Amino acid sequence: MAGATWLYSSPFSKALLSKLPGTATIAPSIFRRLHRFTPTNPFNYSSTSPHKPPGMAAGVRAQARRSFSSSSKVKEDEFASAVADLQFEAPLKIVEYPDPILRAKNKRISTFDHNLKKLVDEMFDIMYRTDGIGLSAPQVGINVHLMVFNPVGERGEGEEIVLVNPKVSRYSRKIVPYNEGCLSFPGIYADVERPDSVTIDAQDISGKRFAFNLTGLPARVFQHEYDHLQGILFFDRMTDEVLESISADLQALEKKYEGRTGLQSPERIDARRRRKTAIGFGKSR
Repeated sequence: MAGATWLYSSPFSKALLSKLPGTATIAPSIFRRLHRFTPTNPFNYSSTSPHKPPGMAAGVRAQARRSFSSSSKVKEDEFASAVADLQFEAPLKIVEYPDPILRAKNKRISTFDHNLKKLVDEMFDIMYRTDGIGLSAPQVGINVHLMVFNPVGERGEGEEIVLVNPKVSRYSRKIVPYNEGCLSFPGIYADVERPDSVTIDAQDISGKRFAFNLTGLPARVFQHEYDHLQGILFFDRMTDEVLESISADLQALEKKYEGRTGLQSPERIDARRRRKTAIGFGKSR
């Protein structure tokens, strides 16, 4: 998600992470920098009222449930090759819509080495340089299951989180709207509804597995980046009315892509039908 003015409702560490009963202590290596930041203000859910018309939240939950069970079945050929799939050149560059890389299938990571740590460093670097608070590997042209984020969005402040091969096992029934941006959609912001909290299984940068909860803004950032790992873009989750409000901006990005590459845009918002399937989040609680 792109940088903006973020306000918080509870101490950041508590909002960020809560340990699940029966799970191992969360590996410190998911935290790259600990807090010099103590938030005190309530969340600001932008211009959209949290009081939604009857049935709207149920629709979002129904969308969230679809297809998650199938995404948890991993085949051997879905694992990334350390040589072919994790190679990159610094400095990284942000991939913008409608580049097909953003819709490509992403592979799970099985090699946890110095190259992966270097990639994580480079991802944080470009995230901060472009005023982001979260970034997924596909957004820098690498189609693997990796994300980094820091909801504070400032180098040296807050907590830097690295998640490898994340999966969502549960999501809350509480659905909240929020004005989101995305580094792959420069200058575009619009309201998206998502569950307020999620339960996550993942690996850290050393390959250690763990499970934990995210709530509030950290949960929002995670879900946005997790969608990228499934080839889902934030406008796929917008209502028709909200999508219409940014359609001209999306068309401008499509024309920019055609002018830069000399290729026809791989997707067009004016010809788009609402996607019938979006990534699910397992069982609600």
